[in-house]
Amino acid sequence: MEPNILLESLIDEAGVSRAGLAGHVNRAGLARGLNLRYEHTAVSRWLKGQRPRGQVPDLICEVLGGRLRRPVALDDIGMGRSGPDTSPHGTTLSCFVDRATTLWRGDEQHRPHLATAPAVTGTAAVMPVWEWENPPEDTDVSRPGPVRVTAAGIVVLRAARDHYEQMYRRAGGIVTRSRVVGFLNAEAAPLLRGGCGDALGRRLHRATAGLVAVAGICAYDSDAHGPAQRYFHQALRLAKASGDRGLGGYVIALLVNQSLFLADYRRSIAFAEAALRAAGAHITPALAADLYAMQAKAYARLGDSAGARACIRRAESQAERISAGREPEETGYVQPGLVDVQVAEALLGLGDLSAAREHAVAAVRAPAHDRGMVHRLAMLTRLELLQGEADRAACTAAHMAERARGMDSRRLRDRLCSVREHLSASGCPEAARTAEMIDGALRVPL
Repeated sequence: MEPNILLESLIDEAGVSRAGLAGHVNRAGLARGLNLRYEHTAVSRWLKGQRPRGQVPDLICEVLGGRLRRPVALDDIGMGRSGPDTSPHGTTLSCFVDRATTLWRGDEQHRPHLATAPAVTGTAAVMPVWEWENPPEDTDVSRPGPVRVTAAGIVVLRAARDHYEQMYRRAGGIVTRSRVVGFLNAEAAPLLRGGCGDALGRRLHRATAGLVAVAGICAYDSDAHGPAQRYFHQALRLAKASGDRGLGGYVIALLVNQSLFLADYRRSIAFAEAALRAAGAHITPALAADLYAMQAKAYARLGDSAGARACIRRAESQAERISAGREPEETGYVQPGLVDVQVAEALLGLGDLSAAREHAVAAVRAPAHDRGMVHRLAMLTRLELLQGEADRAACTAAHMAERARGMDSRRLRDRLCSVREHLSASGCPEAARTAEMIDGALRVPL
């Protein structure tokens, strides 16, 4: 049995204790002629995944619905046909919103079974992308609600997305994650439950999708791959509700990047192809360049030189067409030099060190925020070491370590550890001194 996260979160939201819920269910049962004698221990078993018999699940919905002043269905408490599964797909948009906000509450409360959940694989990983790409579409996303959604509220959500993205770039995902999840619970969740017409509703879902995607990026950067994947899947469902195909393509690019990290290279290629195919004319040159560059890396990892080089050519062609003023805010991460460092990594995988270094140098010379520059300098350091230039690599690595100061990020820490390992193995005194400097930085716990 899996923990029933949905029920636990609704109990918390309703402000009732386990013993209190048991008592309310017993009294609700009396009204139906049932003699129930549940105690808090029974509620504990339900939270562990046990489903009570007979009419009790319906009574739980009745009790919680009355306290929350909204309808609560069996799926909402994790006792429907799908059980406690929290997949956002295959449900109505309203049900999805309830499930998504429930997970946000659980994440903000640091529920251990959420924090340690692994990323799903197989059909569960693929279905959200398939459902985004294929009909049916959301023909009307209007809904009634206790408060009215306003255009001003949506402006706040969009401003928050930009704010937290910049915080992530400067401070890392570990510290930013709690901030963005707290904002989702405090500000975005009430708006998603609010009343609005179809046009405003699509704008609301688009703005929320951008925020949820940032939450996923921060979880990924914190090495929490299960929660990261869930946030990406939620963002994809919200993007579908918004009707913005380009936004959906951006979210899939985040899933492609995660699949690359998890070494699922075939899934990376398939997801990138789905984004390019389904977004079609709505995809921008920046996003297309990034998708092709990530495909190139995946093909290189699989040893497919022809596939990798074909994607490199497509990525470079798209990169030449990027116009900053015509890109949406989400693709701002595709800065000058990003495609170069992606291509350098693909060429390194193919063993073409000379061409890889040429691209890595070009990436470092292009302007970038500190986080992006750390990755670029790490790549150049690796290539300098492979070409026997340990002294130069030590200097590059020292610059990389300096740019990484002040960031709490598992991904950047991985980079630092990898560079330190390669410097130590070089046998060069200057490289050894830089490795010791990186050791000092790594002593500070995240």
